Amino acid sequence: MSLEESRRKIDEADAQIVKLIAERIRQAQEIGKEKLKNGRPVTDVAREERVLAHVRELARQENISEVDVETVYREIFEMAKHVQGMIVAFQGEIGAYSEEAVYQFFGSQAQVRPMETLDEVFKTVESGEIPFGVVPCENSLEGTISRSYDLLLNSSLKVAGEKELRIVHCLIGHPQSTLDSIKRVYSHPQALGQSQAFLRHLKVELVSTYDTAGSVKMIKKQKHHDGAAVASARAAQIYGMKILAQSIEDNQSNYTRFFLLARQDSPRTGKDKTSIVFSVKHQPGALFSALKELADAHINLTKIESRPTRQRAWEYNFYLDLEGHREDKVVKEALERVERFSLFLKVLGLTESNLDEIRNSKIQIPILQLRSGQARFKLEI
Repeated sequence: MSLEESRRKIDEADAQIVKLIAERIRQAQEIGKEKLKNGRPVTDVAREERVLAHVRELARQENISEVDVETVYREIFEMAKHVQGMIVAFQGEIGAYSEEAVYQFFGSQAQVRPMETLDEVFKTVESGEIPFGVVPCENSLEGTISRSYDLLLNSSLKVAGEKELRIVHCLIGHPQSTLDSIKRVYSHPQALGQSQAFLRHLKVELVSTYDTAGSVKMIKKQKHHDGAAVASARAAQIYGMKILAQSIEDNQSNYTRFFLLARQDSPRTGKDKTSIVFSVKHQPGALFSALKELADAHINLTKIESRPTRQRAWEYNFYLDLEGHREDKVVKEALERVERFSLFLKVLGLTESNLDEIRNSKIQIPILQLRSGQARFKLEI
């Protein structure tokens, strides 16, 4: 076979490949419409893993690289997600850490919708106006984002995924500003709290705002030349501002966990984690008895935290993350038994866990604060 003939056959194969990819994308669009209608997450990890296993087997049969074929299909997955209507709400302005978390979930093709408050994110997704929302739920330094959990408690939305984002704070000012010229620093209270040591050294006034990137936008718009904001380097780039100092967070192990909100649960992946909230009856041993049901079923907890009920003083709800899917027989039966000791129990949602990474890193996880003696217990897993 001549070189020209071989190239002609390659051109013919390319034409067939493009047509087949186009057909696959058209089918993905139809699937996307159904997902949007039912409020289901775009990403279906279990389905993706089955497809990848199938194409790897086909690659073996054809004696070509399984790794290369998988790489190609992962790119096709991203194309498919792009046409499936990835419109995602988040709290803050463009350049906020929550926006970055959206791209962690869906890739750079996601269409973002900034909202001023967490309440608006929940309301917009609940109404079906936007299919997905991303909200922060916990920071490794500052702890729980209380408002996110309070909204989850009373919302019909489900937690459909989670991501951890490394937070690197910058002090951002006007292009002509210097550190010595700064008198006030604006940012979200969490960001200010995570940068206390650096900001204390500056001896400036701290002003809390609703958003990190929003603070950068505000000092630019209002021409606060003696003001600066704590936000991401990306926010400085977006708004054409100057980074006065970088990596100002108190601890380099500064991570924020974000939840993906949707109107339906995630399907099983085999590496699932279920989040629940419950309140126990006011009787001796009620909490112990509830937790014992999980222990007896050999269900591992990765987090437990108490939060005030906001109904009566000194009464608490307990938020738990546990290994397994809510529909797994062992988990389902254990939760039914836990409910016997509870005033109420609600499944907040399901995420894909990174339990192997957690175990290998020996992370110390705060699990419960008890009023008696204000003791704080930690669990190493």
